[in-house]
Amino acid sequence: MTDFATLPLPADPTVLAPDGSEVRVLLARPGGSMAHFRLRPGQIARAVRHRTVDEIWFVLAGHGALWRGQGGRTETVALAPGVCATIPAGTVFQFRAFDEDLEIAAVTMPPWPGEDEAVIVEGVWTPTD
Repeated sequence: MTDFATLPLPADPTVLAPDGSEVRVLLARPGGSMAHFRLRPGQIARAVRHRTVDEIWFVLAGHGALWRGQGGRTETVALAPGVCATIPAGTVFQFRAFDEDLEIAAVTMPPWPGEDEAVIVEGVWTPTD
């Protein structure tokens, strides 16, 4: 039998992501892992590309924008509570928060493999770091 796991959202960030967002690491299973991301008002993340993982994002709070590109195709979509977006492995992407905290729950498949997964790339906005 596999044990059940329960975890409240950590009050403080567990780590800063390579893109500069605050990350609260949540739970994981062999097929995927989950985290909570936060960008502060006006913050623009660094653009990155994931080497091996797919992600699915679900916006919990705030408003912003997500730019994604893959194989010569790019798009920018609005981020608002209730919006769900995919980021397939190899996709370049960048996101930004507007006038309030942007909070996103994300599932990574397979689980996040470690520090060298995200590669910094050229984005469409100037990061605020």
